[in-house]
Amino acid sequence: MPPQRERIPSSWELSASQQDQNSPSLILNSSDPSLPFEFIFETVRPNVFRTTFRSETHPVPPYPSVPRMETKLDGVQPTMTSTDKSKTMQIGYITANVDFAGETPLVSISIEGQQFPILQDLPNRSYVVDGEGIAHYTRYNRKTLHVGLGEKAAPMDLSGRRFELSATDSFGYDVYRTDPLYKNIPLLINATPHGCVATFSTSQGRGQYSIGSEMDGMHGFFKVYRHDYGGLEEYTIVGRTLKDVVRTYADLAGYPLLVPRWAFGYLSGGMKYSMLDEPPAHEAMMELARKFKELDIPCSAHQMSSGYTVSATPPKTRNVFTWNRHRFPDPEGWIEEYHKQGIRLIANIKPYVIGSHPEYEKLKAAGALFTDSHTGKTAVTKLWSAGGGESADGGHIDFTSQAGFAWWYNGVKELARQGIDCMWNDNNEYTIPDDDWKCALDLPSLQIPPGAEKRPQVGVWGRNVHTELHGKASHDALVDVHPDVRPFVLTRSATAGTMRYAASSWSGDNVTSWAAMKGANALSLNAGMSLLQCYGHDIGGFEGEQPSPELLLRWVQLGIHSPRFAINCFKTASGDNSVGDVIEPWMYPAITHLVRKAIKRRYALIPYIYSLMLESHRSATPPQRWTGWGYESDPEVWTSATLTDGETQYWFGDALLVGGVYEPEVSKGRVYLPRAADAESDEGFVNTNAPFQYLAAGQWVDMDAEWHGSGIPILAKVGAAIPVGRDVQVLSPGEKENVANLPLDDYRGVEIFPPKGRSMNGQWHTTTWREDDGVSAEAKNRVSSYTVAYTATGAGMSGEIQVKFSRDESSGFEAPWTSLVVILPSGDERTVVSEDGKTVVELGVDVQGRNRFELK
Repeated sequence: MPPQRERIPSSWELSASQQDQNSPSLILNSSDPSLPFEFIFETVRPNVFRTTFRSETHPVPPYPSVPRMETKLDGVQPTMTSTDKSKTMQIGYITANVDFAGETPLVSISIEGQQFPILQDLPNRSYVVDGEGIAHYTRYNRKTLHVGLGEKAAPMDLSGRRFELSATDSFGYDVYRTDPLYKNIPLLINATPHGCVATFSTSQGRGQYSIGSEMDGMHGFFKVYRHDYGGLEEYTIVGRTLKDVVRTYADLAGYPLLVPRWAFGYLSGGMKYSMLDEPPAHEAMMELARKFKELDIPCSAHQMSSGYTVSATPPKTRNVFTWNRHRFPDPEGWIEEYHKQGIRLIANIKPYVIGSHPEYEKLKAAGALFTDSHTGKTAVTKLWSAGGGESADGGHIDFTSQAGFAWWYNGVKELARQGIDCMWNDNNEYTIPDDDWKCALDLPSLQIPPGAEKRPQVGVWGRNVHTELHGKASHDALVDVHPDVRPFVLTRSATAGTMRYAASSWSGDNVTSWAAMKGANALSLNAGMSLLQCYGHDIGGFEGEQPSPELLLRWVQLGIHSPRFAINCFKTASGDNSVGDVIEPWMYPAITHLVRKAIKRRYALIPYIYSLMLESHRSATPPQRWTGWGYESDPEVWTSATLTDGETQYWFGDALLVGGVYEPEVSKGRVYLPRAADAESDEGFVNTNAPFQYLAAGQWVDMDAEWHGSGIPILAKVGAAIPVGRDVQVLSPGEKENVANLPLDDYRGVEIFPPKGRSMNGQWHTTTWREDDGVSAEAKNRVSSYTVAYTATGAGMSGEIQVKFSRDESSGFEAPWTSLVVILPSGDERTVVSEDGKTVVELGVDVQGRNRFELK
């Protein structure tokens, strides 16, 4: 933390430029001659406000992480009330007040019907100058839930803690203690049963957030946001629920990008494969592909670690955009052959060059690297170069430089032309030693505010500007090579702006432990609320000892119920820090059949998961959600620390409540079943594992969960429906070639979960899912919807299940499957009948004891 140098601009008066008193905004100036600051408060949406606190010495961020939101009130007319020293703006159910009678402006925001404001600035200390940066103090809403900030150590609830707003290469981090991690998204959401409020800073720089971890007798409990350079541009978003706030934040930051359908299959990985010289890596990886087929374990893609870029001759360092021609003598031919195995390739690329890189001197001469302000020469730092822990001197690509951006863009274009399917932007946290290093600022597309060219320091612009532009360069190159296909960039680090270019991310280099598996759930939930929604973890742990058979299986069973499912690792081998060991699905023969079963279940669930991701793209609803998401009226979700910690259970879509087992040799999992607001229509849950019992909502239950038996607790909401497909990799409808001879996606089932007896009040349970061709770029993508509705009639389990089904393919996309198979829970012997004239054919019982009926 930098030295604290707080000064408070005071004596605030209405600005002479504030002409329209009926405007839903307020402009103030400090008459303090030593601190001539401007304060602006604006209503930019019916539930969004923007605060600006700036001066010539402390300008707003020169490259904000989100575009400036234009005022758009959709015809809603705010009501204004003003005095000489205050202004109140009421818009719908929200009231915002700015009082400037004291030393500092005080903003308070209230929700209709609530006794206390949901957001209040701290009197006499709200907006302060702190050295070259600022600090913003607000009251701490105690005993409420705080979430967000992109990716922060478990638990999910951030209350009472302090965080660095930065990003670093946190290899082998402690999921409960390490801070910072890989992401820097300064979005903090305060959620309560009565409403939610989020604050978001557009700064790309470093800072801190203290969320009630500081207090004193003078000011009481408070939150404080600090950043190191410049003034403040901050958005405040108000909503009734978390869903409202997250969707509005997406209006500001951009909705999650579409991901290719194939990417929701199993993604294999491991540094070892591309690091091998004998047998050469291309042979070892081909043998890996054959092993998947031999053991009937489907695999959709392989994360090719940076070993393919390691120089074949000394010094054997990693040189991005080069190929080791001993390990891969014919990259294009090998990629073509690998595709024939049905496995796409995700290539690791790092935005830096070691001094021995064949193009280092060229990049240095072109100004593609940072400049050291102390020497006036190219900035040099230690960078990971060879085996684990080995480093060499080199430099980071300066993405504000025309030369650096173009070099990267052209490098990605070449990889894409060679056949690489996804660019893995790795090691892009910009962990550099000096904020005073200078940026080139000569990228033509870079909009430089007046005067900002005089302050080219990395710290002023924000290190994460380069993480964002790194994503943009990879994204734009992919679009250039394949304009009709959605670009797929995987990124390790991220800001709010990065995710407008990168479609997916993960939690980085985690460790193998039961605690790491448990704490990772909390990371996923905060990531999803920060729009990192195609997110996951390295199953089994990236670093550390190999997982036990029990831990590996538990983690796979949990991991298949997440947006991204990947096994990738670097297990440092004794005496060899270069190659390392890997986790393989068949590493423990005694449980290989159970790992295969779980992975095949993942593939069967892809229609459900993919529909969740289409919804993410449309509405910013995360596929993986906190237990209280949508169940805000249940007091237990707010008062149970187990639930607000977010470590042991979560929703996966609307249908599945996922529990887990997080200790060895434990045969039960404890899960809370949240109660819906409308108790009259809440028919509880079904255990999808034996003994397949029905359970009422609003209670804690202990579920049987033998690790080598039924697996972790997975409960389905009564009334839900889950579309399913084949349990193998299939060809997405939009793929023009089938080089791997994959089966077509021509089967669709729907697992339904009717109540044990008659549906309550005769209600119909309706589910709509969406599908598209799986590959088309957004501009050319057509999305169709499919709706199933059902109701249970008769007494007990002796009645019928009446079903209606409709398909809306007016978008122009027509699914390759022509009939729908309705699948009842195990042991449910009722008959399915069609209410809309379709022929029903009974197909009998599957291997899981589930009755199936085909709607022709």
